[in-house]
Amino acid sequence: MALSEKFSSYSLEAGCDEAGRGCLAGPVYAAAVILKPGSTHPLLNDSKQVSKANRNDLREWIEAESLHWAIGVCSPAEIDKINILNASIEAMHRALAALQAEPEFILVDGNRFKPFRNIPYATMVQGDARFRNIAAASILAKTHRDSFMEKLHVQFPQYGWISNAGYPTPPHRAAIARYGITPHHRKTFRLLPDQLDLFGH
Repeated sequence: MALSEKFSSYSLEAGCDEAGRGCLAGPVYAAAVILKPGSTHPLLNDSKQVSKANRNDLREWIEAESLHWAIGVCSPAEIDKINILNASIEAMHRALAALQAEPEFILVDGNRFKPFRNIPYATMVQGDARFRNIAAASILAKTHRDSFMEKLHVQFPQYGWISNAGYPTPPHRAAIARYGITPHHRKTFRLLPDQLDLFGH
């Protein structure tokens, strides 16, 4: 199915999406993207439907073809303090605030958002598979976050973040059980089925 260009009639419509919400470790990343009118790419889709190689190619295309794009990040400590939903929205707000031009309309993947600077917005379930600007934001959020987790992997190779990006895979959980946690793990998440010994309780 072909992706729609925009949701609204506004010229500067920013698509927003996040990456890393379900991870046990690492920050949550968000991106805001305002594409040039008519910009499209045959591979552009929800980041989960695109191979890693194609995601990286799309990242270059999006960053070149966007009128404006920006990344926002919320740390594991912030996630633990305000919860992952609020942190995801805060990361989106930070991405929107970092855009070089203020959007006239915001289109958000999912069904939860908080107003940003009184700019009109809409939420869209599975919007990353329906609208180009959200799909572009999903690609940027995912690729920028994966790059960050690959750098963290150099410091903490035992957790396999270069392949699992902090998601709750069996090898990641096995490493937590064996080596404990790092400052990059989210302490409010269920890191192991039985966490009594994880924090020294």
